[in-house]
Amino acid sequence: MSDDALIQKLGGELLDRAVRRVPDDTIRTIRGAMEREKVEVARKTLAMQLRSAELAAERNTYVCSDNGIPVYFVKLGTESPIRADFKASLKAGYEALVATVDPPFLPHVTNPLTRERSLTGKGMPIVTFDQVSGADWVEIICSPKALGSGRWAALELFTFPSIEEIEAYVLDVAIKAGGQHCPPVAIGVGIGGTFDYAAKMAKEATLRPLGQPHPEPEVAALEGRLTRAINALGYGPMGTGGDTTTLGVHVEWCSGHGFTPVAVAFNCWINRRSRVRIHPGGLVEWVE
Repeated sequence: MSDDALIQKLGGELLDRAVRRVPDDTIRTIRGAMEREKVEVARKTLAMQLRSAELAAERNTYVCSDNGIPVYFVKLGTESPIRADFKASLKAGYEALVATVDPPFLPHVTNPLTRERSLTGKGMPIVTFDQVSGADWVEIICSPKALGSGRWAALELFTFPSIEEIEAYVLDVAIKAGGQHCPPVAIGVGIGGTFDYAAKMAKEATLRPLGQPHPEPEVAALEGRLTRAINALGYGPMGTGGDTTTLGVHVEWCSGHGFTPVAVAFNCWINRRSRVRIHPGGLVEWVE
């Protein structure tokens, strides 16, 4: 199989996997939240979410009918021998999937100018790239974006903000989102860099496995404070009230100028993502 054919095949499989299962770390975190949750209706809602995940796995069907739009993150190892037209191959894989998938996807790809809805469209799928120095593999992550993982994201530019100002802004974004993003959500925060790069960091921060704090103690402490503050808002699972509005806040940062963008992104409770690594010789490793 050529490299392009392999990427095409995996592109379809990644998306199909992402919409049919809830990641293992998310299941574990929701179960842990159930044990700590003090509000009965919230515990029942978390239990229903876990049951939905179980039924989707048993029946090999979708956890949610809103399959969103296809988004891929490609990490290219500088020593990888894989040579492919990644964007074209992932596009072909996505289009092959939507033509044959059962049950059929709902047409959520929307033209922003005409509001016409379909399964494909300009710029679909969305693919971004990074390089990983010294790695001999290619990693592809699929994290389809639907309403709960896209609509309430936000970004603001500050001038030399304090940590307290940054925390207040993230909390304000969470307050405005309320329970509309299908909580409990994973939250990503990007601090610094430029306008576009802060948003990229926030999106990628949501892909970090839950329960894995930032390696820098000061940033990990910030993540903990934000997680506790957002859960103290009381919106709870699906906005029904309770102690579990977020499953975790992940922060990434980058140096920048005196103007400091702060971006906030969400993943709904399903926390949809799938991840595969392609090693030399075409060996495929499913990471999640």
